[in-house]
This record gives sequence, structure tokens and C-alpha cells, in this order.
Amino acid sequence: MTPKPPAEVRRIVYMGTPELAVAPLLTLHEAGYEIPLVISRPDARRSRRGTPQPSPVKAAALDLGIPVSDSVADTSEVNADLAVVVAYGRIIPTDLLDGLAMVNIHFSLLPRWRGAAPVERAIMAGDARTGVCLMAVEPELDTGAVYRRDETVIADDDTLETLRGRLVEIGCTQLIEALAEGFGVPEPQVGDPVYAEKIRSSELEIDWSGSAVEANRLIRVGGAWTTWRNKRFKIISALVMEDPSGGEVAPKRRDPGVLDGTVVSTGDGSLLLLEVQPEGKGRQLMEAWANGARPQADERFGA
Repeated sequence: MTPKPPAEVRRIVYMGTPELAVAPLLTLHEAGYEIPLVISRPDARRSRRGTPQPSPVKAAALDLGIPVSDSVADTSEVNADLAVVVAYGRIIPTDLLDGLAMVNIHFSLLPRWRGAAPVERAIMAGDARTGVCLMAVEPELDTGAVYRRDETVIADDDTLETLRGRLVEIGCTQLIEALAEGFGVPEPQVGDPVYAEKIRSSELEIDWSGSAVEANRLIRVGGAWTTWRNKRFKIISALVMEDPSGGEVAPKRRDPGVLDGTVVSTGDGSLLLLEVQPEGKGRQLMEAWANGARPQADERFGA
């Protein structure tokens, strides 16, 4: 078991990589905690032809004048009281865990959705609720006992961006409160674990024979796609259509994937497409695309 956080924390090493991990770093800095070192993933190319760029967390730390390293072993050189880990993206060696108390802000209700893509998986699975756990870091992936746990409802119109934003705010509040009030005794995770593997592009291909609700979950996660005239076609945003009584409108004798203006049929219900991105082109309103593409009668997506 890793060491518990001390009663008083002054010096904090921060470990994180993506954009969602920037806000907790800024929150710690604004609260006046000393951050002698930030650990982040090495610089990487954001495109095939681009030059290596710093991670969002590294860029934010450098703006604050905080030293940054891509070697987690450097945490042992700064005499910190605690390490805070947020979406760092690598397993931390056991010898470092033995020497420094570490806590992790994880964006799910553990043990559900351990792993790399907990927010995406919660939306895709149709979960009604999710949350944030402030947990101890252990050698095994996301298995640590939980110091604080807060829930939030996943709204029908929540996108990955809006839900992540809300969860990050919750996590920042949890962290600052725990540092001010003490972490207390953590509670072991209870229940069968469910793992949130990284999302593959193939998982985001829309199956029009499924329901409109299921298709819209993929769209809300971001990156959802289908094909149109043998080219990839991204759907950026859409709405599940409803009848006046509140139920979904069933397709009117149309096969799944058939487009009628800006409305596409599914195996159960219909989707009103709002914004799309055809292959090789920029994002645009669905209505503008349809006016230019002029779909033929019974022409369909995914064919």
C-alpha cells in the first residue's frame, strides 16, 4: 500500500498530460501550493507533418514558470509532500509509489470504468450517472481506495466536452477540500470492475440498424462517422426526434440510414442531423450540405 497523504501538504508534484488535466494544476497554483515539478508525457507530433509539441499540461506549467520533466523518476529529487495525478497516461513504478504519497483524480464512479476513457465509455453505455473519485494511487490500474466520491447526472444532451468540463470542476473542488480538511480514511472500492479501454475509430462507426438514441451517444462522444457515396462522413451534432407525446418518431417505411432532407432513419427512431463534415471538407450545417449534395430518393448512409 502506498503512503497516506500527510496531515499538512505544502509541496506537490503534479503529473498530467491532456487538456482536461490543466484545470487542476491551475487550481493548485491559484490556491498557493508550491509545485516544484510537473511530470508530463514527452513532446509529440499533433499531425504527421508537424513538429513535436508540448502536452497541454506541460505548456501550462511552463507558462507558470514551473519546471517540467518527462521522467517520473525525477519526483524523488524535489522533496515533495504529495503527488497529484490526473490523466498522466502511464503506470507509475512501484518503487516511486513506496516513497511518496500519491492521489489520483479519476473521472468515473469506481470500480466502474477503470482505465483510459471513462467519460467516453459512460456516455456510450448510456449510463444515467457518473462522477469523480479522488483515490489513492496503487500499482494496479485504478484500484486504489477512494478518499472522496461525488456523482453527477449525465444529461441526454451532454457531450464529451460538457460532461468532462463538469467532472473537472468537481475534481478540482474535491482536491482543494481534501487538502484543506485532510484526506481522512479512504474506502476500498466495492463491486465488479468495468474497464474503459481507449476508444477505437471502428467503435464510432454508426450502425443505422440500431436506435437513434444509440447513434446519438456516439455523436455526443465525438468522432462519430458513417459513409456517404463510399467516402467517410462525420456527424458532429444531431438531435433524436420526438413526437408530440414524447416518444421517438419511427421511420416511415424507410430502411435504416435513408436520408430525407436533414432527417435520417434508424432501426428505432430518427435523427435530425445538425452539423456534419464530409471527407476532405470542413464542418458545415447539415442543411447546407444537403442542398449541395442533393441526395437521391432512398439514398442512404452506410451503404
